[in-house]
Amino acid sequence: MNLGVSTSCFYPLETEISLENIGKAGVKHTEIFFNALCELKQPFLDMLDEIRNEYGISVDSLHPTMSLAESFMIFSAYDRRYREAEDQYKRYSEAAAQLGAKYIIMHGGKPNGVLNDEEYCERYMRLKDVTRKNGATVLQENVVRYRAGDIEFLRSMKEILGDEAEFCIDIKQSVRCGYDPYVLIEEFSGNIKHYHISDHSISSDCQLPGNGGFDFKRFFQTLKKMNYNGSCITEVYSDAYKSYDEIYRSYEYLNTLL
Repeated sequence: MNLGVSTSCFYPLETEISLENIGKAGVKHTEIFFNALCELKQPFLDMLDEIRNEYGISVDSLHPTMSLAESFMIFSAYDRRYREAEDQYKRYSEAAAQLGAKYIIMHGGKPNGVLNDEEYCERYMRLKDVTRKNGATVLQENVVRYRAGDIEFLRSMKEILGDEAEFCIDIKQSVRCGYDPYVLIEEFSGNIKHYHISDHSISSDCQLPGNGGFDFKRFFQTLKKMNYNGSCITEVYSDAYKSYDEIYRSYEYLNTLL
């Protein structure tokens, strides 16, 4: 099992500076969150590649900048627009291949989408087929106010696609959706390939690990029992801390538990 920190924790700091900060702090695993389409241009990817090689960072996953538009771009009735989104995901898979990332994280469609569950899964599989040619896998994330924020939809994906339904489970998103994270962990353990981790308390649903009441020792023990050997990447917002040092102290705290 690998522990890491997402570049998104530093937003709105530029992506390349965030990655370099992670490297300088000695963090060895990350998820790169792209924040502009220009960051998919080859010179920028080459720069990210140089940074990750310089510091020995493993880029475990990528998060597209188009997350907020995926319902409109991918899961609408307009096929021409979908094909444009497919081209973008193909480019993300090429970026993943260069940076060594196994996964591309997708927020997906909104609950009021026009596609039924079977049609949604068909679009999801089309994206998987495009990206897997470059060795990357699209993971559906459980995001609040998105279709996959509903556990019943995750169950539907699993029923329709079986092992091809592959998920990234985010602890804070689970809390925001009203689900105990362990309900998702236990039911979908075989389909979960990646975790976004954070802490929470009565005062806030998004805190750095160790600053809230979530029992990370139990969390890691549970994942070990389920033979999970993927990554757990800290992903919080900038209002969860006052200095970057807090992020690194949280990372070290998790390492002592693991």
